[in-house]
Amino acid sequence: MNQRLRVGVVGAGAMGASHVGTLAAGVPAAQVTRVFDLDTARAKDVASAAGGEAAESADALIADPEVDAIVIASPDFTHADLAIAAIEAGKHVMCEKPLAVTADDARRVVDAEVAAGRRFVQVGFNRRFDPGFQDLKSSIIDGSLGEVRVLHGIHRNASNATSTDDAGLVTGSMIHEFDTFRWLLDGEIIGIRVESPVTEGFRDPQVATLWTDGGQMITAEVFVNAGYGYDVRVEVVGTGGSASLEPRTPVIRRISGQGGSAIGSDFVAHFIESYRLELAAWADAALRGDVVGASAWDGYVANLVAGAGVAALGSGARETVDVPERPELYG
Repeated sequence: MNQRLRVGVVGAGAMGASHVGTLAAGVPAAQVTRVFDLDTARAKDVASAAGGEAAESADALIADPEVDAIVIASPDFTHADLAIAAIEAGKHVMCEKPLAVTADDARRVVDAEVAAGRRFVQVGFNRRFDPGFQDLKSSIIDGSLGEVRVLHGIHRNASNATSTDDAGLVTGSMIHEFDTFRWLLDGEIIGIRVESPVTEGFRDPQVATLWTDGGQMITAEVFVNAGYGYDVRVEVVGTGGSASLEPRTPVIRRISGQGGSAIGSDFVAHFIESYRLELAAWADAALRGDVVGASAWDGYVANLVAGAGVAALGSGARETVDVPERPELYG
């Protein structure tokens, strides 16, 4: 493999184009060589800006000898098959969340890695790389909060063009919370109930109550059309204190009797540094033949929780999350 990781990106929409730009400008270990999108003109524009070329198809990009590793930023339903194709080609993958739409499809990715006898896939749960979330996790690890009892999460978008139905909100947006809480607590979610104050049409917002194998309870509010902006917050409450991750507000203005700070609406801009850190860590690890961050197994378990969440939204009851034995590959 070259000294720099030659990267092919599948998907040149908002997320894919952002990743191409970040790789080109902010990840010295990587070089974007190919981009594929169904919109060929867009793929050419995005690739050209990074010094790469457009590929004829996703399959051609994966097979291209000028591509060492793959970033998957295409629609959710394509993720599992593309990840498996990359694994079979022996190429490392950074797959945007979710790993798949269903747990069964995500399990196919896990099984492909197990069959290969090594890990290739990092799932794009970027909050694991965000300095604020890492600081919050350190407050749990160092014991300063005492025994953690309760977590509260808020995840709001001004508007969302992808999570547009009841199930999609859980599997496409709330799935971030499922991975975040598992990672923060180093534990498993064992039960979930999901409810909404909206009774007709698209049930947005939704509020989940989750139970963990460590005895904690969690609330997670996800509101993908909140209108006012992009807003992500988490509070961890323990027997010795609490720690909160609040929105970044560097400047507070007080003008004409009003005080406050601006709230952005772009989730990419909000987490741009975490995306850079995520991609840099992925590229460095891939050059070593290693995998960091959320694994395919983590992606699969998040899909299991999401599936139980969709069932809970329909039943109105607490649904059990059954996590099977973890394969030795992910030990």
